[in-house]
Amino acid sequence: MSPHPFGTLAQVVLYVLLAATAIILHELAHGYAALALGDATARRAGRLTLNPLRHVDRFGTLVLPGMLLAGQLLTVGRVLFMFGWAKPVPVDPSRFRHPRQMMALVAIAGPLMNFSLAVLAACLLRDQDLPASWWSAVDTFIVLNLVLGLFNLIPIPPLDGGRIAVGLLPLGLARAWAGLERYGIVFVLILVAGPALLQQAGVAFDPLGSTLGPAIDWVHDGLLRLVGVPDGVG
Repeated sequence: MSPHPFGTLAQVVLYVLLAATAIILHELAHGYAALALGDATARRAGRLTLNPLRHVDRFGTLVLPGMLLAGQLLTVGRVLFMFGWAKPVPVDPSRFRHPRQMMALVAIAGPLMNFSLAVLAACLLRDQDLPASWWSAVDTFIVLNLVLGLFNLIPIPPLDGGRIAVGLLPLGLARAWAGLERYGIVFVLILVAGPALLQQAGVAFDPLGSTLGPAIDWVHDGLLRLVGVPDGVG
């Protein structure tokens, strides 16, 4: 699998549009899963919509990515990593008959949406007459969904994997694990940003990239083989 670096302005815009699509559908999956299980909070809040403005988080969608983009371009002249998030779809676990377990089902709906989108996009690549530019865009969409899906399965609250873990662990451990949510986003930021900063100091330490990167490559290549994309196409 070839990397998909940030390049020209047009490539950045395309990347943002593809990423926004994957993220918004991820959030909608949470909302509709909660609705199916008895919680209409997201619907009442007007969040079950494809309107991207309804999913913008002031800090996670605008401020943090903007700071990362500007900071990296001004210091190292290129973008080494990006990180951000959409406004989480509101869910009220008290509406569920079994709050912990059903919240885990709501959580897993997001990654499942991304994996489904990756499969559907991979099927498009079976068309050998697809122009190279379209092939690249579709493949980027596949990678983005795999990154979003697998990254969110890391079992750290407030990521989806953390909420899944809370639903599966015994009650005592679940309470303790859920209590990590207030610190979880800091730990996630360190995992994502720390290696890039260390790299500038000549230190090669990237536990997340060294595990998640090969996993994404393996799933990506296996998915293309599974749906019958010819080798060497693209």
